[in-house]
Amino acid sequence: MTLFRVDASIRRDGSVSREVADTWQRAWTEHHPHDAVLHRDLGASPLPPGAWPLAVGAGLVPEDERTPEQRAAVTLASNLGDELLAADAVLIATPLYNYGIAQHLKTWIDLLITDPRFMAQPLAGKPVTLVIARGGGYAPGTPREGWDHATPYLRQMFGDFFGADLTVVVAELTLADSVPAMADLREAGAASKAEALRLAETTGRAHAQLVAAKRADGALEGVA
Repeated sequence: MTLFRVDASIRRDGSVSREVADTWQRAWTEHHPHDAVLHRDLGASPLPPGAWPLAVGAGLVPEDERTPEQRAAVTLASNLGDELLAADAVLIATPLYNYGIAQHLKTWIDLLITDPRFMAQPLAGKPVTLVIARGGGYAPGTPREGWDHATPYLRQMFGDFFGADLTVVVAELTLADSVPAMADLREAGAASKAEALRLAETTGRAHAQLVAAKRADGALEGVA
């Protein structure tokens, strides 16, 4: 039984998405101290950018006609899918980059979709938490409302397309402390981060309890 965590931030020190995800993971670990935690750090170890077109190309030719490079890409996509499907719960932490999805996270999702198993809601009912850190403010009524092109996409992919039981935790105005022009937003940024940390802890604990209940139900069914 495992927790599968994915990080997409290219930063380690000072990464808000990682900090919030750490809080979530600590809450989970309190309930499952002996469980394995599988961690794929896409920010530190990006997937090869050429793997996706190779995997797509492999799907367009008979298996015995695939090149060695196409076969390797298909194997990589299958291994990525195995990691995700084997987990009891999933934690994905990412920043908003240039108003869109982090490149490394997009490559990971694109490769998953080349796996036939991911075309029919493979995460149906699985608890997935998406942690998003946004440097600016994108709430309704703000000047950049609608500029966040990552969160809606990720909600749709993991919630609607993959079928996960999705929770989204957002911390925004994370650049207020380091950008002088945002100095008047520091208090709001601190409040947003505090709320994200609170929600991360609550969600991590709730998902841990949910998985524990599912395990107990499975054990009882086995005894019956």
